[in-house]
Formats: sequence, C-alpha cells, structure tokens
Amino acid sequence: MPSGVVLVTDRWQARRPLTEVVEAAVVGGVRWVVLREKDLSRAERAALAAELRAILADAGGRLIVAGPDPLDGDAVHLPAAGPYPPPVVGLVGRSCHDATELARLTTEDYVTLSPVFPTRSKPGYGPPLHPDGLRELVAASPVPVLALGGIETPEQIRECVAAGAAGVAVLGAIMRADDPTELAATLTAAHEAAGRAGHGRPQPPTAITEENQ
Repeated sequence: MPSGVVLVTDRWQARRPLTEVVEAAVVGGVRWVVLREKDLSRAERAALAAELRAILADAGGRLIVAGPDPLDGDAVHLPAAGPYPPPVVGLVGRSCHDATELARLTTEDYVTLSPVFPTRSKPGYGPPLHPDGLRELVAASPVPVLALGGIETPEQIRECVAAGAAGVAVLGAIMRADDPTELAATLTAAHEAAGRAGHGRPQPPTAITEENQ
C-alpha cells in the first residue's frame, strides 16, 4: 500500500526532464510514483511508464498509473468520477474529496484526499480541507489515506500524519524543486520522524493481498 512520500508527476512543472526528476526523487527516498501525463498518447505513456518502472525497480519502488489502463503495470489510480466498479488489477487507488465520494468506494485499496492545503499546481482548487477536515475524512475512510494538495514542508507532513494519513502525495514541490533529491530526502525524513513520534491512527485493512505488498 502506498505510504511515505508519494511523487505525482507533471512534466509541465518539472524543471528538468521528467525521468531525471523522478530519478533524483528516488535517490532522495521516494518509493512510490504516480504517473499522470494524461495528455500523452497511450504509446507515449506506455514508453514513459516503462522508463519510470526501471528507475523504481532499482530501488525496490512501485509505479502507479493514473487512469484505468495500467499500461502493463499492476497499479492504477482512478478519478472520483469513475469507473465503477474499479478494474481488477493488483492495486487500486481513487481520488476523493469528501464523505460522499468515500461512501462510493467498493474494492479500492487506498484513496487520496485533496486538497489539504491551497495548491500552486491547481490555483483556486478546493476549498482546502486543512488538517481538521482531513482528520474527519480519514476517520470516515474505509481504506488508508494519502493526503494530497499543497504539501511542500515538513510541518505540513507532520500535520497530515497527525491527522491520520498513511502518507502524503507531493506533486509541484518536487517537480519544481531546484534539487529534487534534497527536498525528497527532507520530506521523507519528516514523514519517518512523524511516524516514530506515534502520530496518526491505525490504518484500516485493505483488500491488497500479500503478493502486492
């Protein structure tokens, strides 16, 4: 199940070629990456997915593909709007924003909840949940939660973990970073420290099987 700092890609915000940013973030400790880039053709996305899987494989990481097509991988992340029921793949996540969307979950393994904070990647997107709103939705979620949206600092990560999030999904901060390795290492260390401090709540069980862990 995704945890820690999960990197979400956006090559339009990246300060260098996307594969270089991902590789740098992996050096900094990132082990889960969500491939977006939905404006590319399927062939282009499949080729990019293969490159990213190779980068992650060397570090024991995993690639999640946004959308119902896993692109020969074993994990997908779906929008709140569908499809329902989810496709049958090894690991399925879904974007959620409120209790109504959480109530529609069926066999998903985890969710993202967003936006937690105001986000530069999607100005005006919201309203933001803030930590208190995140805490309420984490308590209502039947599956583990990744906090998403505007997460750029160690303090924000501590607040998300304290609210019960199993991890945080980061897009713009790492994509735009002058040194993605340094920022990824800083954020990963903050998540690990928050976990050691005993923040958060026990995460609910998921449908994920042993071989998918």
